[in-house]
Amino acid sequence: MPIGGVVAVVLFFSSVPAGPEKTETKKFNFGVFLRSLDLAGFALFAPAIIQLLLALQWGGTKYAWSSPTVIGLFCGGAATILVFLTWEYFKGDDAMIPLSMIRNRIFSSSCMTVFFTFASMLIVNYFLPIYFQAVRGATPTMSGVDLLPSIISQMIFAIVSGIAVRKVGYFLPFSIACGILTAISCGLLSMLGRDTSMAKWIGYQILGGVGRGLGIQMPIIAIQNLIPKKQASVAMSLLIFSQTFGGALFLALSQTVFNTGLTSALKQYAPDVSAQTVLAAGATGVRGAVSDAVLPHVLQAYTVAINHVFYLGAGAAAGAALACVGMGMHSIKPAKAVPAATVPEKEVV
Repeated sequence: MPIGGVVAVVLFFSSVPAGPEKTETKKFNFGVFLRSLDLAGFALFAPAIIQLLLALQWGGTKYAWSSPTVIGLFCGGAATILVFLTWEYFKGDDAMIPLSMIRNRIFSSSCMTVFFTFASMLIVNYFLPIYFQAVRGATPTMSGVDLLPSIISQMIFAIVSGIAVRKVGYFLPFSIACGILTAISCGLLSMLGRDTSMAKWIGYQILGGVGRGLGIQMPIIAIQNLIPKKQASVAMSLLIFSQTFGGALFLALSQTVFNTGLTSALKQYAPDVSAQTVLAAGATGVRGAVSDAVLPHVLQAYTVAINHVFYLGAGAAAGAALACVGMGMHSIKPAKAVPAATVPEKEVV
């Protein structure tokens, strides 16, 4: 809070640079304003995403995957997406998501990179505290403290990478390193057990924090430097949407993986314990929901389920490492001005 307050004050009094081009002031027209928002596109897109997320969240938990509810949500979401894409095609450049921009390789690769990067990051930030609370018995406050190695290392290397990319001029190596290091970190986190030493889980977190810090802002740098200025605002909006959507989608997927993995692991390690009881108890209440005799077996099942989730995080990070290649090896250093050649004067005879 104190640091955020200081930054807010500084930003409030900072001047915002003018845009690339200025347009003459026109009288506000509310009808034109509404048409520019593509409300019809949003009305199609929002329910499609909601249906998809509900299907992923309810499948295997509240309803069976083969239930009419889950199948109906998947089919309804897919059909609505097709209608949305058709509408966006006819809407053209005024669409909520202009399809012409998707054909830009740098833009689409940047969106996919940030999509997978934030997916992996949110999986770790969400399920690692659950591991600390459920498996290691930490309080919610201490589980946040235990997450600091990841957060601090990410903050430090985000600053380092921002300075380094100005010196080097190329953002792609940082983005590739981000995907590789984050994938390795998630793979190591998938090996966590009940008795993993503090040195190991701190080291695993630092490795992932360093990776995310190196590359988390590279898609933004690519968009800001390589996309035409007149498309920059729309491109940045879609980039932010991609990272939010990636996090939301993969959190729903990871919750499904966790619930399915926990149910399966309980059948192996604690067959007499109801999976619904353990899930309803939550991370902090699992120790009081079962007897002391079966608690070690339940915690082992919890560990296995969380390890499965980190597999998904590793896959998302690997996806980011592959997607970022499409951004290309472009230099963002300003071109040096070449001095005009001097023409020697003709000799006077």
